[in-house]
Amino acid sequence: MCCLFGLVDYKNCFTARQKEKLIRVLSVECEERGTDATGVAYVEKGGIKICKKPLPAHKIKFKFISNPKIIMGHTRMTTQGNEKFNYNNHPFLSEKLNFALAHNGVIYNDRDLRKSENLPETKVETDSFIAVQLLEKERTLNFDSLKTMTEKIMGSFCFTILGKNNKLYIVKGDNPMAVYDFGGFYIYASTNEILSKALIKLGIKMPYDEIKLSCEDMLKIDERGEIEKGSFDITNILLREYQYLRGYGFGCRGYSFCDIDEECDFENEYYKDIVDYAKNVGFSEEDINSLLDMGYDFLDIEELLYEPDMMEYYLNILEKDKFLS
Repeated sequence: MCCLFGLVDYKNCFTARQKEKLIRVLSVECEERGTDATGVAYVEKGGIKICKKPLPAHKIKFKFISNPKIIMGHTRMTTQGNEKFNYNNHPFLSEKLNFALAHNGVIYNDRDLRKSENLPETKVETDSFIAVQLLEKERTLNFDSLKTMTEKIMGSFCFTILGKNNKLYIVKGDNPMAVYDFGGFYIYASTNEILSKALIKLGIKMPYDEIKLSCEDMLKIDERGEIEKGSFDITNILLREYQYLRGYGFGCRGYSFCDIDEECDFENEYYKDIVDYAKNVGFSEEDINSLLDMGYDFLDIEELLYEPDMMEYYLNILEKDKFLS
């Protein structure tokens, strides 16, 4: 439960100082989905530069001396990997391929993949880092390597990846993403609501086109604003995720397949994370339990929490059902 955000200034519409203000306002709006850490990545002198700290966005001021064309950002709500160790925070740097990666979501099978893919051990504890390692194993960053990576992981995700060649990739899984094209620049964030609030505070009233993305879509935007689209196959992801959940657990609440203590521990941690985030956006643990009791799973509830109006709508339906029964 984090937030992705960023800017692609393909017609040089903003000065470096204006970009600092834009990114600050946008990142602060993204705090509703994560205050544990904040970071940005951009290209400087032909390489990736990453600035990140274990602080909420409103406590950080980013400086862009080189006036970068593309800025990729992330605000974090910790699920795995202590944010106090800054190497656990996003964006992550690939030293082998010189790209930065940020992730919104939860990857369940990172430890299994590290073993099955014979990936090197790392001090990074965050589940998201497995995506960096899988891409490094492919030895290149393109649609094909991204497709291979996404079809191996299980969980919820939306990725943004910035290469040293100043090309931004957006890989849209089942987590939200909003991208607006203003005719000279793109601005993106994890939800339309966050993006709309930021635009109002920035005083940007220009017309825009929204670039619609569906689950399984990949987008590549270069520094000239040109877009290429690709896709990946979600069939295997859904199948493996179903087998994973049925075979190993989420058995502590309503299922009977919990054979491995580690998976039960994961469920308990995920439940705590869901409840903590729910409280941050105005919902109670009782609300979460009501949805679980009605058959919603953690992924369903996580998605509802991203859209508070929808969450409220479903809870109202549950209350009506209780009253009528």
